[in-house]
Amino acid sequence: MRRFLCLHIALLCVLALPALSADNTVVEEIIARINNQIVTRGEFMRSQQQLRDELQQQDPARADRLYSEREKDVLRDLIDQQLLLEKGKDLGITADTELIKKLDQMRKDMNLDSMEALEKAAQSQGVSFEDFKQNLRNQIITEQVIGHEVASHMPISHDEEEKFYETHKSDLNQPEAVRLSEILVSITSEANKDKNSSDSNPAPPDQQQIDAAKAKAEDLLAQIRKGAAFDEVAKKSSNGPSAAQGGDLGYFVRGKLAKELEDKTFAMKAGDVSEVIRTRQGFVILKVTDHPAEGVPPFKDVEPRIQEVLYREKLQPALRAYLTKLREDAYMKVAPGYVDTGASANQTNPVETEGKAPAGKKLKKKKKFLVI
Repeated sequence: MRRFLCLHIALLCVLALPALSADNTVVEEIIARINNQIVTRGEFMRSQQQLRDELQQQDPARADRLYSEREKDVLRDLIDQQLLLEKGKDLGITADTELIKKLDQMRKDMNLDSMEALEKAAQSQGVSFEDFKQNLRNQIITEQVIGHEVASHMPISHDEEEKFYETHKSDLNQPEAVRLSEILVSITSEANKDKNSSDSNPAPPDQQQIDAAKAKAEDLLAQIRKGAAFDEVAKKSSNGPSAAQGGDLGYFVRGKLAKELEDKTFAMKAGDVSEVIRTRQGFVILKVTDHPAEGVPPFKDVEPRIQEVLYREKLQPALRAYLTKLREDAYMKVAPGYVDTGASANQTNPVETEGKAPAGKKLKKKKKFLVI
């Protein structure tokens, strides 16, 4: 449950304490203004720390080097987000419906019975649920703006796909493999697990437990044979660690499975579901969700993957060009000492009238901003 939530919580900024003035008023330094929006030094520092934490989790050995390469773009990315959010507002994108759907899907994937339970799960990790929802909303809005304004203007032709296929055939060559999903019914009951939790040599299950586990597995298989979705049954009833992912175990090539399981699954076609199989952990039902043959797969089988690769190759330069145009159409100002690596030479700085502070975001009570 926590692992799944952490994937989404990566969107959130690490909390930091802002400076206080003599009268205990929070002082926030503005380091960038984008039209009527601002980026504060506190937001910038939290984003830096978030980048550090993510790189440390992804690649500890290279985290410092990767951070030194990417840290220069932190302010650029914050400005990018403000530009996309403002464009989303212009387009009338609120993300209300999509936000509710995403939160509800998270709740289901984590096997929680209510939104209140999801909120408590976030709070148990020290996360403000309101901040989490706002960051998730911002992500949805920016994705929709990119889809509407950039991706929809990036057609990928059939000729491009076929050319990529012919050029990269050697890269597409693959061994025979199966992609498996499982439903595991453990033999040991929950009560017995608790009883033996501190025992390094737990008592073996008795015949009654074995029979009960087998009967449950047979019942789940019968539900699937009658039309129940395998992944939904796995989420609801599997005792395996992959339950939250609908039982998905990923791909296996020959030699990576126990001989008995390899013989069974490699003889199955994509979509086939096995009988109930006894294992050391209990009783398992396996589904082959994909069974690619050895060699270069036919074009039609890899066309979606090729489209995805071509899409990613085109998206970054197209998105960068779009964001440059948004900068040129906006009023931008960055404080001395900070650099927007996405800046355009054609940007327009706001003209400020003497004696007047530049327009900015409506400020909350008891918060002061050092205006650039």
